[in-house]
Amino acid sequence: MAHFAQLNEQNIVTQVIVVANEELLDNGTESEAKGIAFCQSLLGGNWKQTSYNGKIRKNYAGIGCTYDSQRDAFIAPQPYPSWTLVEETCQWVSPVAMPTDKKMYNWDEATLSWVEIV
Repeated sequence: MAHFAQLNEQNIVTQVIVVANEELLDNGTESEAKGIAFCQSLLGGNWKQTSYNGKIRKNYAGIGCTYDSQRDAFIAPQPYPSWTLVEETCQWVSPVAMPTDKKMYNWDEATLSWVEIV
């Protein structure tokens, strides 16, 4: 099964659908173009293939993610203003690493720190 993300005019993901592998085959080889054509025939619009394992476009496309054509990647919305995007992964990271002591934490943007959930 393959997954395809529909994009709006701002390249924001509005839905993700599953397409049977048979719909992607072009002379026995999977083709993203065939999958896109299939999606367009069903629902119209602009589509890009995505994958759970991140082998296509760095990250799985969730609703609300943005497709960045320069990076050929799906990028989640920035969770906090202080977080920065890692170019290699197109994932957001906090300015301070989360503690690894197996406790649960929430990010506190006001103090730029992790606060233990008690």
